[in-house]
Amino acid sequence: MTSRAALLRRAERYAPLLLAVLVAAGTWASATGALGLRSPLPQVLTLGIALASGAAVLGSRRWPLVTMAAVGWLVLAAWPAAVVASWRAGVRLRGRRLAGYVLGAALVLLAGAVIGAAIGGERRLSTGTPANALALFAWLVIFPLVAGLWIQARRDTLAALRDRAERLEREQEARADRARAEERARIAREMHDVVAHRVSLMVVHAGALEVTAAEPATIEAAALIRSTGRSALADLRDVLGVLRQPPPAADGAPLSVTSTPPPAGLDAIDELVGESREAGLEVHRQDEGTPRPVPGAVARTAYRVVQEGLTNARKHAPNAEVTVRLCHLPDGVEVSVRNGPSARRGPALPGAGLGLVGLRERVELVGGRLAAGPGADGGFVLRALIPTEVGP
Repeated sequence: MTSRAALLRRAERYAPLLLAVLVAAGTWASATGALGLRSPLPQVLTLGIALASGAAVLGSRRWPLVTMAAVGWLVLAAWPAAVVASWRAGVRLRGRRLAGYVLGAALVLLAGAVIGAAIGGERRLSTGTPANALALFAWLVIFPLVAGLWIQARRDTLAALRDRAERLEREQEARADRARAEERARIAREMHDVVAHRVSLMVVHAGALEVTAAEPATIEAAALIRSTGRSALADLRDVLGVLRQPPPAADGAPLSVTSTPPPAGLDAIDELVGESREAGLEVHRQDEGTPRPVPGAVARTAYRVVQEGLTNARKHAPNAEVTVRLCHLPDGVEVSVRNGPSARRGPALPGAGLGLVGLRERVELVGGRLAAGPGADGGFVLRALIPTEVGP
């Protein structure tokens, strides 16, 4: 298929030159008697008309070709340029211009008939009789003109079909995007109802436990659960704020799903480490290199990497030691979250398994690279290299 397309492009590139050569050769052959009436005029004049007819085919304007077709017919009774001129008129002209061409061609053929009658001999027999004049008008004007009209009509039809197919494809994509957005909104509503109900119950019970408990450790743990649950509810409302947006427009524009961005700056990672420590996770923070201000996109991506790494550690290795490492490089930031193997066996916390997929897309979006896999000690390592040359 590729070679065929390349062959067609090459043929389209060299088609005008080939057509010009054929017109020049055909005009010469017609004037010398090989494909028409032999002309008694000097061969230099015949050759000049033939070359000029071929050169007129290469031009983008129609009048040089029409002029040479008329001159070739009146002087030499040569037909190749006239056939090409009529074909191009059918392809390019419409309305009054097309009618004007037909009228002009009829006048030229009528003048050729008069000249043929005056010259006599074979010229009169071929071009001067009414029957032959009508036959030549059909051969030189009508048939090529109809062929040009058909070719252009076919091109217009194919172009209209392509435009219609592209429009239908765009409309189908818009409908698919709208259906996906509506489905996301429906799922988000259900998730909001279920998760908000469960978390609110957890917050209420934690508050009651905080009031009724006697041990300070229990009171402190209940207060932490209650504050964490309230923060989760606030985050859930922010993430699902798209539900308060109006429905999709009638033109098929999809819903825009927005989420609250994380705090700007790499210092916000300390808050994640502190929350994980309060939750009972043993987390160590390491920094290498000289910290420098980074664009907002880099800070947000690093924040998400650490957040995902700590979340996975809490889910799959809650009693393992975790190390959060930030290496400040001249042209980027390397973020890694490493946890050791978990000695405790038990049911893991539920998860969709898509966290790393979304995180990889986020890192690659800013031109970075993400690697995740088992560590040498049997734990798990999440590492991201984020360049600093990105827009905020």
